[in-house]
Amino acid sequence: MKQKYLLPGIVIILLLITAFFIASSRSSDEGTRVSTTVQRGPFEILVYTSGQLEAENSVQIVMPGELSSRNVRIWEINITDIVEEGTVVDSGDYIASLDFKTVEELLNTAKDELEQAFNDFEDAKMDSNLNLSNIRDQIINAREEVEEMRIILDESIYESPSIIRKAEMDLEKAKRKLEQEIRGYGLKKQQAVSRVDRKHIELRQRQTRVNDLSKVYESLRIKAPKPGMVIYAKDRFGDKIKVGSSVSQWMPTIATLPDLTSMISITYVNEIDISKIKAGQKVKIGIDALPGEVLEGEVITVANIGQPLPKSDAKVFEVKVKIFGHVNNLKPAMTTSNIIQIGFFPDTLFIPTDAVFEDDSMQYVFLDNGPVVKQAVDLGDENENYIMVRKGLKEGDVILLTKPDAPDDLPVKGMDIYQEIKKRKEKEEKEAQEALEEGKAKPVKPDNRPVAPGQNNVMIIR
Repeated sequence: MKQKYLLPGIVIILLLITAFFIASSRSSDEGTRVSTTVQRGPFEILVYTSGQLEAENSVQIVMPGELSSRNVRIWEINITDIVEEGTVVDSGDYIASLDFKTVEELLNTAKDELEQAFNDFEDAKMDSNLNLSNIRDQIINAREEVEEMRIILDESIYESPSIIRKAEMDLEKAKRKLEQEIRGYGLKKQQAVSRVDRKHIELRQRQTRVNDLSKVYESLRIKAPKPGMVIYAKDRFGDKIKVGSSVSQWMPTIATLPDLTSMISITYVNEIDISKIKAGQKVKIGIDALPGEVLEGEVITVANIGQPLPKSDAKVFEVKVKIFGHVNNLKPAMTTSNIIQIGFFPDTLFIPTDAVFEDDSMQYVFLDNGPVVKQAVDLGDENENYIMVRKGLKEGDVILLTKPDAPDDLPVKGMDIYQEIKKRKEKEEKEAQEALEEGKAKPVKPDNRPVAPGQNNVMIIR
């Protein structure tokens, strides 16, 4: 009797165990699905960057203008002393000193050259007077000789023709000599005047150089043109100016006195996000040194040309942000955290970007409002966390964040949306191609001007 009921019981138990495992498997499969819902609300796109404070306006403290004189011939000069960066100074206060020793050596040399030039000038005048005096004496002698030859000729009237002829020739010879002496005197005088003039010009140049170097020497103590905080400039290598650094006519700035009542933040945006940044966009600025302080700002300029990051192939673009309001203790070079609002939609649908999948040219989601289906969607602006939905979903729809089993076997809905997107893209490509061809066909006007040779995070706040 027991054997009669044992076998059916075993079969029933096995069936129950099998059913349990099948149910557990299905429950496990459903449990692995991670889902979310389509949300509606404000959609704010932000770009986060770090920057550095600078004064919008500042007065530059530069090397003395006297050093630019051609007579000085000092192309660069070292800084021998400078006040500590951040020092608050008043108008006329001491800022820095330049190399007195170098200028003093040049000034002493210039004075020696001036003295030599003066001696040469005096010697030239004396030599000219002496030479011209000798030539004048020779002219007097030549005139007397002419007169003597004329007397001899007059007295030889009763002599033989040969003696008379000789007297006539001597007179002509004496006249020619006198004419030569007079012409020679004119040339010698001109030559002497030129020589004296050259020496005089050289003397004036030496005197001007001494005067200019004396002015430079007196100007080597740099003073503040107005009140402010001293901020060191940077040299040609990008390093801060310090004692021993040199300034030149090409990079004359020693320091700046920034206007701390008007500040800007200089930041850099990568080439991926720079197309989203426009002048006039609102910015919230945090100051790392002043936790909890949040300032309002606005983008005022966006660079047209990028620059490479050091030790990287990536390029960044400089963006300047104007800071509104006034906060005490703001100082140049402080680090800022900038939140640039590049887009705001007060009421729109959006989903996580992880919920979007792509197959060929179609973007879709796995809609789980019942049986799971592939739902084609028309998407809008996106960032690394969320993306806007134009068509294909409604608020509250459940979508999967992971692919379900056998996704290729699921039915597809919203093919009309896919066809609409496809037509829109084809139209945009056609318009772009027509614009390109029109630009190529358009004649170029001649231009006669000379031609020169030639990581930020994006997130959404709801």
